[in-house]
Amino acid sequence: MRWALAVLAVLIATAPHGRAGEPVDLTLVLVSDVSRSIDDSEYALEKQGYATAFTDPDVLAAITGGAVGAVAVSYVEFAARNQVTTLVGWTVIRDAASARAFAHRLLDAGRTAWGRTSISAGLSAAIKLQDSSGFDAARRVIDVCGDGTNNNGDPVAPIRDAAVEGGMVVNGLAIINDHPVSWIFAHVQPPGGLAKYYRENVTGGVGSFVLEVHDFASFAAAMKRKLISEIAAAGPSRLRIE
Repeated sequence: MRWALAVLAVLIATAPHGRAGEPVDLTLVLVSDVSRSIDDSEYALEKQGYATAFTDPDVLAAITGGAVGAVAVSYVEFAARNQVTTLVGWTVIRDAASARAFAHRLLDAGRTAWGRTSISAGLSAAIKLQDSSGFDAARRVIDVCGDGTNNNGDPVAPIRDAAVEGGMVVNGLAIINDHPVSWIFAHVQPPGGLAKYYRENVTGGVGSFVLEVHDFASFAAAMKRKLISEIAAAGPSRLRIE
């Protein structure tokens, strides 16, 4: 019985929350790094940041101000290539109540993995979600958030290229570790910086952009700005957020 209930919970969490062909302004897949370089306190701030951003009045105004007045959102966590989970399946957000429901589902779900960092695996999962969403969307965006380079699984740039060729835009939020321990230095501070790495390997498509955030306490503000830019299809005026 417990096994059956667990399976039912997974099916509910990952099931689309809209009918086939339902119109939305945007389908957005949030792809979030939960690799071992992110500790539990940082993970909690990250999750709370997503929830805070989606329930912010300015984000809701951007959503309701679209031609349809609704967006469909899905949330994916990734670490190593075999550690990718769709934590919250497609959810239509069109008002404060649906935004709160999405935020609560996200906060209620526990951490799914620790491990190395396979951005390529997370991005591949997002492409599959976009291609199978069933929504009638004018724009398809994938939003990758992480604190390090791709160090596991397939190279990420060819998968990014496939997403762009498929009509998707891939944006990035680079979480900068200004004081890394020695064993992860090259991973979190590649030559030229993590934002440069994201621009060259992860992000792409018309109007794509990368934001930097230098501490997890600033994550909610960065995510709010990022969501408004994505929903309004307008890139930010500057790339760095303190």
